[in-house]
Amino acid sequence: MAQRLHLVFGGELVDPSKTVFENVDEIDIVGIFPDYASAYDAWKDAAQRTVDNAHMRYFIAHLHRLRDEGAEASSTEELES
Repeated sequence: MAQRLHLVFGGELVDPSKTVFENVDEIDIVGIFPDYASAYDAWKDAAQRTVDNAHMRYFIAHLHRLRDEGAEASSTEELES
């Protein structure tokens, strides 16, 4: 079975309705996790710690999808810059 790695990261956004970071040098890398469940728990913990800041957002990136070049990308991976 293929390993399904997930990256949890976040930071302060310029505008809470968009996904543009205020300062990419200050992105918080929470960690890389071996499965979605543990990544979700880490994401939830980080998000709850920063709940008072409406501009802070944390994300889960599916790293295993980057390694499988034959897999079709989801619509969220095709967002315009």
